[in-house]
Amino acid sequence: MPAATPVWDPAQYLRHADHRTRPFTDLLARIPELPGGRPRIADLGCGAGNVTALLAERWPAAQITGYDNSPEMLDKARADHGGLRFAHADVRTWTPDGPHDLIVSNATLHWVPGHADRFPEWIAGLAPGGTFAFQVPGNFDAPSHALMRELAGSARWRDRLSGVLRHDDAVLRPEAYLERLTALGCVTDAWETTYVHLLQGEDPVLDWVKGTGLRPVLTALADDPEARDAFVAEYCTALRSAYPAGPHGTLFPFRRVFAVASKGV
Repeated sequence: MPAATPVWDPAQYLRHADHRTRPFTDLLARIPELPGGRPRIADLGCGAGNVTALLAERWPAAQITGYDNSPEMLDKARADHGGLRFAHADVRTWTPDGPHDLIVSNATLHWVPGHADRFPEWIAGLAPGGTFAFQVPGNFDAPSHALMRELAGSARWRDRLSGVLRHDDAVLRPEAYLERLTALGCVTDAWETTYVHLLQGEDPVLDWVKGTGLRPVLTALADDPEARDAFVAEYCTALRSAYPAGPHGTLFPFRRVFAVASKGV
């Protein structure tokens, strides 16, 4: 079955905001200064607006718009960051409506099949000297995702969940992003980092994925709470074996892929 658009829970997502924000601050540190005194910035997949606010801190005079297709996330962004502009848009079809000095995306493009095919249009929408920057999870072969796919494809669940989850090719390697963006005339920096998060609490990896990777399953089973709870319970058991709690918490390695591409003047 085709995957439905996931329904997001901003409160669940923000439960791990400290760990989730760190990759964006690392990305932000590598973005060069922008041309013009009042740069125009698009934040694709802004979610709850917490990283959009970091853009405003670095470029307080900028014209910033955060775009997302989740009404729940946009409501949270507007409530918490009322001084910023947020708008509904689907990253799969969004196109720049004029020159932008920065197009940035944080942990969003992996939800967009064939997202690298959008790069030419986005680069064309940059002002001379502008930048396109993004980071995406690169952990689709990690137990947190592999076990989820394995369970969804099992005899009990495949009829309900076929096609719902992304596969391990949801993102490209840093080399592939660099090649594509360099071919578009950009000076490109691409890299990967594996963060080792130390999570606290009971079943913290499950709590993490409930805010992100598990959303398609929770959405697909939303009309059947008994089935939803059964899937989560079975998945939780598998996660406990893959990510055992230690004396100081639960270690959760998380690979991420980054790219910063600057357009020539």
